[in-house]
Amino acid sequence: MKALTIDHTAPGHLALTTVADPEPAAHQALIRVHSFSLNAGEVHHVIPEGDVGTVPGWDAAGVVVQPATDGSGPAVGTPVVTVGADGAWAELRAVDTHVIGTVPEGTDLGPISALPVAAGTALRALHRIGPILGRRVLVTGAGGGVGRFTLQLAARGGAHVTAVTSDPAKGDALRALGAHEIVTDLATLEHLEPVHGVVELVGGAHMVAAHGALTENGVLVSAGHISGDGEQFPYGALFGHGRRHNRQIATFYLLDDSAGLGADLTWLAALTARGELDPQVALRTDWTQVAQAAAELAGRRVPGKAVIDVR
Repeated sequence: MKALTIDHTAPGHLALTTVADPEPAAHQALIRVHSFSLNAGEVHHVIPEGDVGTVPGWDAAGVVVQPATDGSGPAVGTPVVTVGADGAWAELRAVDTHVIGTVPEGTDLGPISALPVAAGTALRALHRIGPILGRRVLVTGAGGGVGRFTLQLAARGGAHVTAVTSDPAKGDALRALGAHEIVTDLATLEHLEPVHGVVELVGGAHMVAAHGALTENGVLVSAGHISGDGEQFPYGALFGHGRRHNRQIATFYLLDDSAGLGADLTWLAALTARGELDPQVALRTDWTQVAQAAAELAGRRVPGKAVIDVR
């Protein structure tokens, strides 16, 4: 089969070449990939730092061409959306059936491929916060891929949503996705009504400021670290006595929280197929142009998701 592999001598560290077809385990289905999407972690770390010859890629959508031999998962011909630690950027992909979501027939699989890591992380981070109906939720890095899904899902869940972005020009777009208020200066968070939950996607000073915005028993879910900065909490920030107490910081990694993920992906795909969830695809091209697309995403010149069609 054809696949994109890590090649640090090639432009963009990627080469389109021929590799052996994957051999599925008993609990895996073989998928013919139609489209895959790019994520920030892939363009910043996996591509430039990956092992030579490996096939990268977390997100892909396609059609089942060989079902799992243990009887689990969807049947041949089923359109699906998949996630895994690697192997998505190829014509064929072997995937554990418990992380396969089914897709309504006739749905464009390109936008569906944008769901797994970004929308899956958004949904499960909100689950970690707990009930959000009638509560206040803060989203940092709201203009990124995960952030845009989080705004939509939090608003759908009945939350009052505050979006934090460094770019004031994104305000109208983020309001259209469900944000009730926009914050562009972290110092502003000190003066807002405290929030019940935070989906934190930036790290560094953003995490410190967002934690300070939590009400008593609030939960901050750290699901992204795009700043590359560490966190330094000022003395007293983590005190409970005399302050808002029992404020939690929870770490999160989607592939370590995969129980039931296939059902979540099925639900997200159905929402998208009905037009009730917008994947915000801002760039779509074929896989001969993936290096250029990755560079655009890494340079933060893609206001949404980048989707690559396998051709």
